[in-house]
Amino acid sequence: MGAISTLIVDDEELAREELSYLLREFRDVEILGFAGNGVEALQLIEDFEPDLVFLDVQMPGFDGLNVIRRLREKRIPAPAFILTTAYEQYAVEAFREEAFDYLLKPIEKERLDVTMERARRQLAEKAKLHPPEPTDATPRFAGPRNNKLMVKAQNRNFIVDEQEIVFATIDDGLITVVCSNVEGTCNFRTLEDLQSSLDQDLFWRVHRSYLVNVNHIREVIPWFKSSYQLRMDDKAQTVVPVSRVQTKRLRSFLKL
Repeated sequence: MGAISTLIVDDEELAREELSYLLREFRDVEILGFAGNGVEALQLIEDFEPDLVFLDVQMPGFDGLNVIRRLREKRIPAPAFILTTAYEQYAVEAFREEAFDYLLKPIEKERLDVTMERARRQLAEKAKLHPPEPTDATPRFAGPRNNKLMVKAQNRNFIVDEQEIVFATIDDGLITVVCSNVEGTCNFRTLEDLQSSLDQDLFWRVHRSYLVNVNHIREVIPWFKSSYQLRMDDKAQTVVPVSRVQTKRLRSFLKL
């Protein structure tokens, strides 16, 4: 398997720096970024889809356990969480929330070695069960079709051609469809269901929360850690994140 993409979440800067220093000893670990609170952590997890997250249990407001629960509520596949804390009493609740491991601060190098070896084995097994789709699955620009979709907006039902759809996004189980001239919701329950009803060569699932029309991509924006974002050509010029897996396809697709 390739590099283990990792996020570090802790409200104390010193703790983030110490853990980052320890993780640099592991050549197969790629640190994607840092978060200082639970809200930042949720956003980074959704944007980067990391393999592993070191997550502080105690943080002001939105703590580590709430991050895990919130991801479950939003039905977002969770990474492997390694909870970090100075207190042993959270261990039972951590494993109840299906945390991968639980490290006491200050984190010892020998204990971290054991955790990372277990993480490698689990991620390797996961990769065998869920292999990535082949690169040639990248969408192609397609010719016009006449597929229709109903979009609900302002208590009205608009019928739009799929060519007019710029992108669709899902949040808390509700799908928003942004078109050239209208924005509203649709009756599909998942982005997978919506995508299956549309032209497979035209619509690209660039992120677990976004489905885009490749003909409405206006700009490719270099982002953090060799990743990219897409600026769409809707009225708001929305910027859409590209997941780590789909970044590889984007590079192949556009010869980046």
